[in-house]
Amino acid sequence: MTVTNSYLRQPTKLDYASPTQFKFNILKLPKVEYFCTAINVPGVELGTVNQVTPLKDIPQPGDKLTYQDLQVTFLVDENLENYRELHNWLTGLGFPEDHTQFARLQGAGADRFPTSESSVSSEPGKVKYGAPSEGGTLSDATLMVLTNKNNPVVEIRFRDIFPVSIGPLAYNQQETDVNYLTVNCTFKYEIYTFSGVNSSSNTVSHT
Repeated sequence: MTVTNSYLRQPTKLDYASPTQFKFNILKLPKVEYFCTAINVPGVELGTVNQVTPLKDIPQPGDKLTYQDLQVTFLVDENLENYRELHNWLTGLGFPEDHTQFARLQGAGADRFPTSESSVSSEPGKVKYGAPSEGGTLSDATLMVLTNKNNPVVEIRFRDIFPVSIGPLAYNQQETDVNYLTVNCTFKYEIYTFSGVNSSSNTVSHT
C-alpha cells in the first residue's frame, strides 16, 4: 500500500553520503585495491522506444539496460607492482606476442593464491575466497560503502569484471613539487548489484 501522508514518509537517516568513505576489493588485483583513491558507481541507462501515432510519437520504456564502465584510480607504488599487476592481466587477455600469454594468465592464480585449490571453486570467474588454481580471465569485485564512522553499510558487487584500458605513467623532471603517479583504469563487467553487508542475497535482481 502506498503511503500518502507526508509526515509518515520522512527519512530515518539524515546523514549525507561522504565521497571519501569507501573500500574497494578486487580479487585478482590485491595491490591495486590497497592504493585505490577513487572509484565510481557506474550509471545505468534504460533505452526508450517510440509508440507511433498519427500525431506525436509517444516514448515508452525500453527493455534493455546499458551500464557505464567502472572507472578506478589508484596511486602507483615505487616498484610499479600494482601497475604491472593490471598490465599483466591486460596482456594475458590480449596476448600481443604469443598465445602462451593467455595460458599464463589462466595459470597465474596458483602463484598468487597458493592455497586456493582446497578452498574455492575451480570455475574461472566464479570465486568466493580467492582466485582458483587456473587463475581465470575474469574476477569479482566489491565496493563497500562506509558511514562517517567507517562502518560498512552497503556492498556494491560487480560480477565477472575484466580490464579494458589502463592509463599511461607520466614521468616529468620539470615538476616543481612531488606529485605521486596516479593511473586511471577502466573495467567492463556483467552486472552490479546492491547488497547488505555480508549478505548472500542481492537487493537488486536480474534475469
